[in-house]
Amino acid sequence: MGQIAPPCDRGVVAATKVDDAPSNGWLVLAGTVLGSSLAFIDGSAVNLTLPVIQADLGGDTAAAQWIMSAYLLMLGALVLAGGAAADRYGRKRVFVAGVVLFSVASAACGLAGDLPLLIAARAAQGVGAALLTPASLAILGASFGGKARARAVGLWAGAGGLTSAIGPVLGGWLAETVSWRAVFLINLPLAVAAIWLILAGARETRPARAGTVDWGGAAAVTLGLGALTWGLTGAPSRGVLDPAVAAGLALGAAGLGAFIWIERQVASPMAPLQLFRSRAFSGANALTFLLYAAFGGALFLLPFHLIRAHGYPPSRAGAALLPLSIGLAVLSPLAARLVERFGARTLLTIGPLLAAAGFALLAASAANGAYWTGLFPGLSLLAVGMGIAVAPLTDVVLGSVDPAFEGAASGINNAVARIAGLFAVALAGFVVMVPAGAPAAAAATREALLGGYRASVLAAAAAAAVSGLVGALTLGRRPD
Repeated sequence: MGQIAPPCDRGVVAATKVDDAPSNGWLVLAGTVLGSSLAFIDGSAVNLTLPVIQADLGGDTAAAQWIMSAYLLMLGALVLAGGAAADRYGRKRVFVAGVVLFSVASAACGLAGDLPLLIAARAAQGVGAALLTPASLAILGASFGGKARARAVGLWAGAGGLTSAIGPVLGGWLAETVSWRAVFLINLPLAVAAIWLILAGARETRPARAGTVDWGGAAAVTLGLGALTWGLTGAPSRGVLDPAVAAGLALGAAGLGAFIWIERQVASPMAPLQLFRSRAFSGANALTFLLYAAFGGALFLLPFHLIRAHGYPPSRAGAALLPLSIGLAVLSPLAARLVERFGARTLLTIGPLLAAAGFALLAASAANGAYWTGLFPGLSLLAVGMGIAVAPLTDVVLGSVDPAFEGAASGINNAVARIAGLFAVALAGFVVMVPAGAPAAAAATREALLGGYRASVLAAAAAAAVSGLVGALTLGRRPD
């Protein structure tokens, strides 16, 4: 998921009321860019180093999954509560707390001597990211208004595109030339700089009427998603009917049921359920879940495919993803203009279908380790499809709800995108087993990796195609 930002980050900024008190705009912009980049670079860089981490610390497929899932679980489950906490206790205060927690957890990751410690530290990183990410967006929105906001958001988005390109390359290079631990430890100086910039440049802001934080809902959704993730991750090796797996899945369903019940009862829910009465809003979130699950699942397995099956060194594997990052950064702004001409429904139908075709090309060329003929065509088509689809999602989500709920709607859609990646990683074990060992795989292991990778990207192609069908059927030319 680190290759692409959630679709409604711009919507969170747009829904934030400008604060009348002056701030130092350039310091705020630099601080929010660094803060967002901490979480964004970390996700893409860590994904690239998973094969190297597994070779060093050992572990089976489930262990590799949990290195990613622990982070995605806490981020996806708590990001809405993190946004509410920023509104309640102060955006600047929550941002600094999130960055401090993220950096301490990053140090723990870099010093971890075994997988349980690494996974626990990754979970703590996810909590920190759930605090700093929404707070950084709200600080940016509160500090700029009018044309200055448009310019600031454009610069922020451009910096995000740059970091998406840097993350895999940096992660692969550090893992190969220094150590995979450096991927985590490099966060520390960036965190110090982000904290200084925000303390020096931003004023403390919060809405005039901030509701209470829905801690009950946050606890229920974290329990539900965590139990489901545990069950889905363990099912391939234990079997779905294993008592522990079945209990985990049942507990997860109960936790999510409790979350829905709590959201209907509390005065300030983290996810106002009435928003889903809008067909366009529900359709946009269903499309987001399917498309981001397809993307997240395929990107989780791609480093194993390149490094283990085809013998790519980590630095080359990271560089191989550059066309995807660059294509997304270039096409997303262009897609915003295309919306005005063709409408969101057209782009949200064609984009996912092109992404599906890209996944299908990657599956067809899975056995071909040559970059330009085996990987580049599929990644390029995937970049075109995702680049076309992401920008219109913001317009659909914001246009499908009352303006008073734009912030909540944007936050929900961002959470859906992250949770989609979580479930995709949890389900990866059903199609491929990733054994620990040296980067160069033996012949039998290579064939297993190729078969599993091919199955996963075909599943991704199917999910992306269905998301395009959802867009065609649920989204009108104008939001309802």
